[in-house]
Amino acid sequence: FVIVSVIISIVLSFTRYNIMTPPTFYGLKNYERLVTDTKFMKALFNTLKLMVMIVPLQMILSLIVSVFLVSHRHMLIGKIANSVIFIPVLCSNAATGVIWRELLNGKIPAVETFFGLFGIKASMLLGNAKTALAVVAAVAIWKMLGYYVVIYSSGLLGISESFYEAAKVDVAGTVTRFFRITLPMLKPTIILAVFLSITSSLQCFDLIYTMTGGGPNNASTTLVIYAYSLCFAGSSSAGYAIAVSNILFVVILVIAMLQRGMMKREASEI
Repeated sequence: FVIVSVIISIVLSFTRYNIMTPPTFYGLKNYERLVTDTKFMKALFNTLKLMVMIVPLQMILSLIVSVFLVSHRHMLIGKIANSVIFIPVLCSNAATGVIWRELLNGKIPAVETFFGLFGIKASMLLGNAKTALAVVAAVAIWKMLGYYVVIYSSGLLGISESFYEAAKVDVAGTVTRFFRITLPMLKPTIILAVFLSITSSLQCFDLIYTMTGGGPNNASTTLVIYAYSLCFAGSSSAGYAIAVSNILFVVILVIAMLQRGMMKREASEI
């Protein structure tokens, strides 16, 4: 099914197609258009920018939180936090986007007052081209934090306590144990989590569509949003939209191959 879909996508990207009429062969013109399309370049830049904003923070925060939760898993605070932090993951991206859009629309005094303490006008966060994408990134990090905490927690629980006990005998401190034992043993888990975070950020659609719609002035338009708008809005250039999507597919495919190679190398070292 996947292979057939990819083949159809590749074929249609070489056609002039608008969904309502049969596709006609268009050669390489869709791909030639990509080179001179400023909106595509902007969308590509925003896609990579969103990935850079999401992945590092998401990985660092989820690792810190998972270390805390695992170390306090037998305490009441650990059990409560372990449940609460996963709640946002259960909500759909569309619902999350709508909720945050309403929270930041300036109609809730408590929210305006809170952000006002930091000199920020909440109602302008999504309406400002300089901050819109960053706000989307922050919401994406918050929403999926619990998902990566679970991944890291499972990796941490898989590390034998004997390593830490031996390190304590050698009078190794907490920081030393973390960098000399925890991180190296978590390497396969980190590779997996980073790959999932990258692919998720590159394909981010629901949050952006419901929070900003790609605006203002295309400031939060990513490749997915741009392909959607090309296909289902305006001129309905489905053939060109598929060409845009294929570029994203190639980027994700390259990342997947790199991740697979790293996992194989890590497995061989073990």
